[in-house]
Amino acid sequence: MYEKLLVAVDFSDMSTRVVVATKELAKGTGAEVFVLHLREREVLGRLGLVANEGEQEAIDKVKAIVDDLRAAGVTAEGAVLEAIYGHAAREILEAAKKQDAGVIVMGSRGMSELTALVVGSTAHKVLHLADRPVLIVH
Repeated sequence: MYEKLLVAVDFSDMSTRVVVATKELAKGTGAEVFVLHLREREVLGRLGLVANEGEQEAIDKVKAIVDDLRAAGVTAEGAVLEAIYGHAAREILEAAKKQDAGVIVMGSRGMSELTALVVGSTAHKVLHLADRPVLIVH
């Protein structure tokens, strides 16, 4: 079915459900998993690009997810990449192409539901722009 899954996580409560669903799908299909987290950065005048979280914290959280998947018998690797705020969908799609992922797995909502109402959710953008299947976990 699918040889590789790209799972996008933002460490929200939804991400826990996304990882559980990915684990079950990977175990059932024998697919490898690539865990992706984007450190979004905002452009703030003189400060330039300012990240919304610490790099090491993000790396440690992705490593914990990868370790959890591996403990369940799933072949997994992960990465933390940078993205300018509002461009996460594009970065997820580029990573899916680069990883040759057969499907993208992500949550229906992330950290900020209010932001999703104003600018549109990342999941919504990925669904409409993807050239491969997208599994949205709710």
